[in-house]
Amino acid sequence: MTSMTSSGPEDLRDRMVENIKQAGHLRSSRIEQALRTVPRHRFVPEASAEDAYANKAITIKPGENRPASCASVPTVVAMMLDQLDPRPGENVLEIGAGTGYNAALLAELVGEHGQVTTIDIHPDVTDHARTALNETGYGRVRVLTGDGALGDLEHAPYDKIIVTVGPWDLPAAWFDQLAPGGRLVVPLHWRGQARSVAFVHEDAVLRAHDSQLCGFIPMIGIVPTGEQTRDITTDVALYWDADQPIDLDALRNVFTGTDTTVWSGATVVPNEPFDGIWLRLTATEPGTCRLAADDTALEAGVCTAAFPYRTPALVEGDSLAYLTKPRPVEDAGERRYELGATGHGPAGATLAERLCEQIRAWDRDRAAQPTITAYPADTPDDEPAQGLVVTKQQTRLVLSY
Repeated sequence: MTSMTSSGPEDLRDRMVENIKQAGHLRSSRIEQALRTVPRHRFVPEASAEDAYANKAITIKPGENRPASCASVPTVVAMMLDQLDPRPGENVLEIGAGTGYNAALLAELVGEHGQVTTIDIHPDVTDHARTALNETGYGRVRVLTGDGALGDLEHAPYDKIIVTVGPWDLPAAWFDQLAPGGRLVVPLHWRGQARSVAFVHEDAVLRAHDSQLCGFIPMIGIVPTGEQTRDITTDVALYWDADQPIDLDALRNVFTGTDTTVWSGATVVPNEPFDGIWLRLTATEPGTCRLAADDTALEAGVCTAAFPYRTPALVEGDSLAYLTKPRPVEDAGERRYELGATGHGPAGATLAERLCEQIRAWDRDRAAQPTITAYPADTPDDEPAQGLVVTKQQTRLVLSY
């Protein structure tokens, strides 16, 4: 059978796994086998089998402006499991039960001698997960209803913790309940971006050398949020963190004057990702934040942001610069696009050049990642390592190359 509509769930599941492998998000044979074993379609019974195995998220609980709970994109599921690396016999905690599908994968990976606990704040979500897990043979998974920010002390310590909702901060309970040497994989938000960070608990801190671009529903409950937003001008908004001294009044007229665009010399081919630039900015430029421009603002030429709602920007006083829309260049007949930055305000040109410096640094080593160290908020000031500090309510992040 070759038709997508005529293929059975097993064929669709194998095709899903092959697509994940082609995307480069499946390096573990154990995780591959788990993905081939767990029947994803039975965790999303209201979706068609084709949708269940497509590379897209599936909403299971609608919210007011965005879904309250969903089944994550399969490539992201595989990527995060690869970061987590669950082993047979381990004790794993999942924050965000969703459909129960990820907990079933975890149960496959830790085996009958391991333990999996999944927790969600929504009772109807945990009811759904419990039912689906029971019906698919994973009744041994422990399903709890509660605020994931508190973890589950009763069954701690955990060898691994995986978070499948998007927190802005790292609650103290996750530090306390993760065993020394244990791993925490969490889609953390900072400086306007969200990345799945693979932390290891060592020397009373969490330290990571790997993070991957992702997007998750924001976490609710007692976990604090510190992202702020406000329109700079009509149809253009800025998002920044609470520890950043952003003065929006100083930027009120930033788009009314002339602008300066600086080109970096670094190029990409069509559809080539360059999210590493944003990551590098968060480790080198304290004023890194996110610019969101509606299509109307882009069409009117108010700004030329690279992406409508998620473009990295630098802000300093009454000036800003952002990653600008790449321009096409000819390179031996190959379609390529040059990356650059556009600045507005008195120091706009300087900020644009600084942003381009980081583009060039990324271009010299596109695989380089900063070390991200998370310290509890009460850590003495003289203790954290050298690097750019991101101060949250319960955590201080230090990023350094």
